[in-house]
Amino acid sequence: MMRARVLRVLHLTGLYLFWPAVALVVWGELAPGAGIPGVWDKLQHFVAYGGLAGMAVLAVGERKHAVRIAAAMIVMGAALEFIQAFAGRDASVRDEIANALGALAGAFTAAWLLDFLRMAGLQSAAKPGETEKG
Repeated sequence: MMRARVLRVLHLTGLYLFWPAVALVVWGELAPGAGIPGVWDKLQHFVAYGGLAGMAVLAVGERKHAVRIAAAMIVMGAALEFIQAFAGRDASVRDEIANALGALAGAFTAAWLLDFLRMAGLQSAAKPGETEKG
Protein backbone atom coordinates (compact mmCIF):
# COMPACT_ATOMS: atom_id res chain seq x y z
CA MET A 1 0.00 0.00 0.00
CA MET A 2 2.85 2.40 0.83
CA ARG A 3 4.46 1.87 -2.58
CA ALA A 4 1.35 2.79 -4.50
CA ARG A 5 0.69 5.82 -2.28
CA VAL A 6 4.20 7.29 -2.72
CA LEU A 7 4.05 6.79 -6.48
CA ARG A 8 0.58 8.30 -6.66
CA VAL A 9 1.60 11.42 -4.69
CA LEU A 10 4.63 11.98 -6.95
CA HIS A 11 2.54 11.42 -10.06
CA LEU A 12 -0.24 13.78 -9.01
CA THR A 13 2.16 16.45 -7.80
CA GLY A 14 3.96 16.47 -11.13
CA LEU A 15 0.74 16.26 -13.09
CA TYR A 16 -1.11 19.10 -11.38
CA LEU A 17 1.83 21.48 -11.00
CA PHE A 18 3.37 21.05 -14.45
CA TRP A 19 1.03 23.21 -16.56
CA PRO A 20 0.79 26.10 -14.07
CA ALA A 21 4.60 25.98 -13.85
CA VAL A 22 4.86 26.09 -17.67
CA ALA A 23 2.63 29.17 -17.69
CA LEU A 24 4.80 30.82 -15.02
CA VAL A 25 8.01 30.07 -16.94
CA VAL A 26 6.55 31.38 -20.22
CA TRP A 27 5.46 34.56 -18.46
CA GLY A 28 8.88 34.90 -16.81
CA GLU A 29 10.64 34.45 -20.14
CA LEU A 30 8.49 36.94 -22.06
CA ALA A 31 7.34 39.62 -19.60
CA PRO A 32 9.59 42.68 -19.45
CA GLY A 33 11.34 42.97 -16.10
CA ALA A 34 10.18 39.53 -14.90
CA GLY A 35 12.41 37.55 -12.61
CA ILE A 36 13.46 37.52 -8.99
CA PRO A 37 15.49 40.62 -8.14
CA GLY A 38 18.87 39.88 -6.61
CA VAL A 39 19.01 36.29 -7.89
CA TRP A 40 21.40 35.48 -10.74
CA ASP A 41 19.24 35.05 -13.83
CA LYS A 42 21.10 31.94 -15.03
CA LEU A 43 20.23 30.25 -11.73
CA GLN A 44 16.59 31.20 -12.29
CA HIS A 45 16.69 29.61 -15.75
CA PHE A 46 18.40 26.46 -14.42
CA VAL A 47 15.89 26.01 -11.58
CA ALA A 48 12.85 26.78 -13.74
CA TYR A 49 13.69 24.27 -16.47
CA GLY A 50 14.96 21.72 -13.97
CA GLY A 51 11.67 21.94 -12.12
CA LEU A 52 9.63 21.61 -15.29
CA ALA A 53 11.55 18.59 -16.53
CA GLY A 54 11.53 16.95 -13.10
CA MET A 55 7.78 17.43 -12.70
CA ALA A 56 7.16 16.02 -16.17
CA VAL A 57 9.20 12.88 -15.48
CA LEU A 58 7.39 12.37 -12.16
CA ALA A 59 4.01 12.95 -13.83
CA VAL A 60 4.82 10.32 -16.47
CA GLY A 61 6.28 8.05 -13.82
CA GLU A 62 8.70 6.22 -16.09
CA ARG A 63 12.45 6.73 -16.38
CA LYS A 64 12.53 5.81 -20.07
CA HIS A 65 10.93 9.14 -21.02
CA ALA A 66 13.54 11.34 -19.27
CA VAL A 67 15.59 12.01 -22.41
CA ARG A 68 12.53 12.98 -24.48
CA ILE A 69 11.21 15.19 -21.70
CA ALA A 70 14.56 16.95 -21.28
CA ALA A 71 14.74 17.46 -25.05
CA ALA A 72 11.23 18.93 -25.12
CA MET A 73 12.12 21.38 -22.34
CA ILE A 74 15.32 22.38 -24.18
CA VAL A 75 13.35 23.03 -27.37
CA MET A 76 10.75 25.02 -25.44
CA GLY A 77 13.52 27.13 -23.87
CA ALA A 78 15.13 27.77 -27.25
CA ALA A 79 11.79 28.78 -28.75
CA LEU A 80 11.10 31.19 -25.90
CA GLU A 81 14.59 32.69 -26.19
CA PHE A 82 13.90 33.27 -29.92
CA ILE A 83 10.48 34.80 -29.20
CA GLN A 84 12.04 37.17 -26.68
CA ALA A 85 13.54 39.14 -29.57
CA PHE A 86 9.97 40.05 -30.61
CA ALA A 87 8.75 40.73 -27.06
CA GLY A 88 11.16 43.51 -26.20
CA ARG A 89 13.60 41.24 -24.35
CA ASP A 90 17.15 40.19 -25.15
CA ALA A 91 17.59 36.61 -26.30
CA SER A 92 20.68 34.94 -24.85
CA VAL A 93 22.60 31.80 -25.72
CA ARG A 94 23.79 31.69 -22.10
CA ASP A 95 20.19 31.64 -20.91
CA GLU A 96 19.51 28.70 -23.23
CA ILE A 97 22.57 26.88 -21.90
CA ALA A 98 21.23 27.36 -18.36
CA ASN A 99 17.80 26.14 -19.55
CA ALA A 100 19.34 23.03 -21.14
CA LEU A 101 21.51 22.18 -18.14
CA GLY A 102 18.54 22.66 -15.82
CA ALA A 103 16.27 20.48 -17.98
CA LEU A 104 18.86 17.70 -18.08
CA ALA A 105 19.51 17.92 -14.34
CA GLY A 106 15.80 17.96 -13.47
CA ALA A 107 14.83 15.10 -15.78
CA PHE A 108 17.65 12.84 -14.68
CA THR A 109 17.26 13.68 -10.99
CA ALA A 110 13.58 12.73 -11.19
CA ALA A 111 14.49 9.55 -13.11
CA TRP A 112 17.06 8.73 -10.42
CA LEU A 113 14.40 9.31 -7.74
CA LEU A 114 12.05 6.88 -9.46
CA ASP A 115 14.86 4.29 -9.66
CA PHE A 116 15.78 4.87 -6.03
CA LEU A 117 12.19 4.35 -4.93
CA ARG A 118 11.98 1.20 -7.04
CA MET A 119 15.17 -0.19 -5.46
CA ALA A 120 14.00 0.80 -1.98
CA GLY A 121 10.79 -1.12 -2.57
CA LEU A 122 8.62 1.99 -2.40
CA GLN A 123 7.60 2.00 -6.05
CA SER A 124 5.57 -0.78 -7.54
CA ALA A 125 5.81 -1.92 -11.12
CA ALA A 126 2.29 -0.53 -11.57
CA LYS A 127 1.90 2.61 -13.62
CA PRO A 128 0.67 5.80 -11.93
CA GLY A 129 -2.99 5.56 -11.00
CA GLU A 130 -3.01 1.78 -10.71
CA THR A 131 -3.31 0.18 -7.32
CA GLU A 132 -0.85 -2.29 -5.92
CA LYS A 133 -2.02 -5.75 -4.94
CA GLY A 134 -1.10 -7.21 -1.60
